[in-house]
Amino acid sequence: MGKKVLITDDTAFMRMTLRNVLEKNGYEIAGEAEDGQQAVERYEQFKPDLVTMDITMPNMDGITAIKLIVEKNPDAKIVVVSAMGQKSLVIEALNSGAKDFIVKPFQPDRIVEALNKVTGS
Repeated sequence: MGKKVLITDDTAFMRMTLRNVLEKNGYEIAGEAEDGQQAVERYEQFKPDLVTMDITMPNMDGITAIKLIVEKNPDAKIVVVSAMGQKSLVIEALNSGAKDFIVKPFQPDRIVEALNKVTGS
């Protein structure tokens, strides 16, 4: 059984794209979240091995969600997947506890490589 991933993105198309890439590469999808608030709740609910996190989302942004998840579980493995590639946001995400940052649009192998690295697979 593959590692369980929680996919967080406010666009259904991006969640579906990530789901397809991850499932093809042996990951199990624990659940999906449309914003940071759902990500925090579903992290508690599903206890995934890994989280993909967008930055710009309604209700609660990804940086805030990262901080809340890491506060509850300092060992949380979060990889940011966002179109927001500004250096300050990348640094803030990594300082908040994200393990890697992938800029959209991404190559599927870049996603798999990042998640494998973070999970030690």
